[in-house]
Amino acid sequence: MNKIRKGDEVIVISGKDKGRRGTILNVFADDKVLVEGINVAKKHVKANPNAGVQGGIVDKEMPINISNVMVFNPATKKGDRIAIRTLENGKKARFFKSNDEVVDI
Repeated sequence: MNKIRKGDEVIVISGKDKGRRGTILNVFADDKVLVEGINVAKKHVKANPNAGVQGGIVDKEMPINISNVMVFNPATKKGDRIAIRTLENGKKARFFKSNDEVVDI
């Protein structure tokens, strides 16, 4: 079970976008995540009329290391660490370490 998943709201804790919040779009196997609106770079794209792609300079979200983000806790309005515990019914769940609330079920 991963501590950070697709769809989680995270806050960036280091880098050029420090303090900004966004939603996880993708989690990669090499410990990188793609966050909506974070780490945006300008890419030069060549036109491809067969695929209907227009050329030019495009803003593209680039992956950021998973260690540079924390899951946003709405109760404390800060980034928080995640713990994984087993519930009474035998299922695993993610908890916030600061206030022991379940992240999701």
